[in-house]
Amino acid sequence: MQEQAGAEQKECSGLAKNDGSARVAGLRGKFAPPVWLYALLFVVFDIVAVALLQWGVTLSASRVALSNPLIGFWGFVSAMWTDHRFVFVLNLLAIGLVYLLLLFLTNRFWVATPILLTAAGVIAVIEHFKVASRYETILPSDLNFLQSDAGNIMSFLPTGSFFLIVLTIVLIVVLILASVLLGRMDRWRGRIVRTGNKRMGTSIRLTGVVVPAVVLALFMSAVGTYGTWANSFSRWMGDLPSMWDSVYDSQRNGTFVSFSRQLNPKVMDEPSNYNQATMKDLVKRYQKQADKINAERATYLNENTVVYILSESYSDPTRVPGVQLNMDPMPNIRSIKRNTTSGLMLSSGYGGGTANMEFQALSGLSMSNFDPSLTSPYQQVIPDLKWMPMVNQNWGDPKNSQAFHPYEPSMYSRAQNYKTFGFSHFYSLAGKDIIAHQDHIDSSPYVSDQAAYQSALDEMQSTQTNQFVEVITMQNHMPYNDWYQDNPFQVSAAEGAQPLGDDELTSIRTYAKGVNLTDQATRGFLDSIDQLKKPVTVVFYGDHLPGIYNTASADQNNSLALHLTDYFIWSNKASGSRDTNLSDSAYSSPNFFTTQAAQHMNAKVSPYLAFLTELKSKVSAIEPPVVNQIQGWERIPEGQNIYLDAQGKPMDARNFDKQTKQLLEDYRLVQYDIMAGKQYVKDTSFMKAPTRASDLAASRAAAKKQQQPAQPEQNASKEQGTTPAPVAPSQSSAQ
Repeated sequence: MQEQAGAEQKECSGLAKNDGSARVAGLRGKFAPPVWLYALLFVVFDIVAVALLQWGVTLSASRVALSNPLIGFWGFVSAMWTDHRFVFVLNLLAIGLVYLLLLFLTNRFWVATPILLTAAGVIAVIEHFKVASRYETILPSDLNFLQSDAGNIMSFLPTGSFFLIVLTIVLIVVLILASVLLGRMDRWRGRIVRTGNKRMGTSIRLTGVVVPAVVLALFMSAVGTYGTWANSFSRWMGDLPSMWDSVYDSQRNGTFVSFSRQLNPKVMDEPSNYNQATMKDLVKRYQKQADKINAERATYLNENTVVYILSESYSDPTRVPGVQLNMDPMPNIRSIKRNTTSGLMLSSGYGGGTANMEFQALSGLSMSNFDPSLTSPYQQVIPDLKWMPMVNQNWGDPKNSQAFHPYEPSMYSRAQNYKTFGFSHFYSLAGKDIIAHQDHIDSSPYVSDQAAYQSALDEMQSTQTNQFVEVITMQNHMPYNDWYQDNPFQVSAAEGAQPLGDDELTSIRTYAKGVNLTDQATRGFLDSIDQLKKPVTVVFYGDHLPGIYNTASADQNNSLALHLTDYFIWSNKASGSRDTNLSDSAYSSPNFFTTQAAQHMNAKVSPYLAFLTELKSKVSAIEPPVVNQIQGWERIPEGQNIYLDAQGKPMDARNFDKQTKQLLEDYRLVQYDIMAGKQYVKDTSFMKAPTRASDLAASRAAAKKQQQPAQPEQNASKEQGTTPAPVAPSQSSAQ
């Protein structure tokens, strides 16, 4: 009986299995999709892929309150009729080329589709994790990270990521199974190319692979370079680069386009005489200049603590044409400027461009040397560099370099870039290094300057070691929406000037109060530094004017006035440079700050700083062309570079003497070598400022070398029975 029951059970099971197989077999070739259906599904799945990528960069809320709005997928799509920006279509076209390539490569619709959607889904999930944990999208430099440090990738996964990973895997499996089933049901098996002629079919497929691949490669390699067909087409479709914020850029312009823009930026044209021999000669020439300068200098950069303060949007509003205030918003800083090295800084930005001023101040390089397409070195170049010489490296060990910025650390890729620069800590509002003081004033959304200063002061007071400290403030960042209570400032149009609009008046009034608060906080900060027993020198500068002067900016004759901010270099009582006031400091640009600080401190310089010292003696300030509108990121404005003389008057480059032209040519050589070339200067002394230890070692080596030729003479004297003349001891340059 049991054997009979078992046999019946097996028979039933077999029948069920055969019935299932028969059902599956019955589905094969059930329908023959028309071409239009394939085309419709192509568009639908293309939209799905773009939507997945946009989901990856979409946030319901950012970890730090930002001045940029968060844009979801619907905002990305609706920009077509709200702003007439068709970046959604642009991304559809780009992803569509990838889709076409896969279709002709596999010649199977139901194979290419799951490959595309799986890739889009995986990338979207990775984007989601990175944006959630770092507020930063996938950058081309991350591909280098995957090669060098892939083993640590799990450490970057945010809390709760396991569920999303499992869900993604399940959805991918479902997608694959559905595609297999649909492929069996499709009478054509999803074949895109169906011809009776094998050679013709191969030719069609090859064309279908090569054409999209070439167009895609050309687009991705050129979209970041101004003037190319790809860049022009992208801008025509509504692409508005937002280089300061990779997440906002992706939300605003599309993940694919935003990533492609940073793949192959044109940095600058290679100088015709660029080679190793030329750079070797250049280093040698400026080493001689450094030796000449250093013979008259008595101190060393790293034997001082140096503080760079980039004061967000700081500039004297009373200098703006047509604007009148009822009281002075900056009496303290005005007084400080009268008694120390100070002047006006030429800024390439108006209402934006902070990181470019910061880059120039730290590196000594100039935005004027870059290709017009290179609008943000922090985003477009530095993430791919393994070596980037910056002023803080003169203080040696990274523990001696600290940075403070009370805002989102991923802006301009600062958190990662500062590691490249050699800073041990970048204190901000998010990440592992949280800034200590985060106080706001009244209803302002930004951390006050006083709080930012206190965070830096705490660090400086914690050690007697000399340091390099960078402070990037946020208090006076736009917008200016009447944040402050008891604001005594009143604004009006100057006599005979055009009337100011209501919104303009409110913004200027709010900004004037902010300037006044910075003025008080800066005075207090310097007073506290004065109590320190170690020598400290502060380089303070405003990065650009706020973009609120609508009336003044309408007049192109005001261009220079709207691009001049305030700066000063000040030293405390413990410094031998107290009350130093350099005579040629009336006008400058941020690329000259380090060489000016060295001169102010009477500190010895590297060949590079010797070069900048010589250039500063010929040209007081250098910046690329400027415009009276808020910083754009499509390109550096058209026109001629701006050169100012010691009196702040524009200079005509065509009238430069031979030496000045040579200096500017050398500047381009140095900048190309570091930012786009083979970095020949890396293993030379070009960037290395002398230290007391290095001078002592050089002095000993020189003394030893001086004694070596005397040996043959001593031996000859012994043979002749005479006594050699004594050798005078050499002087140490480290005294």
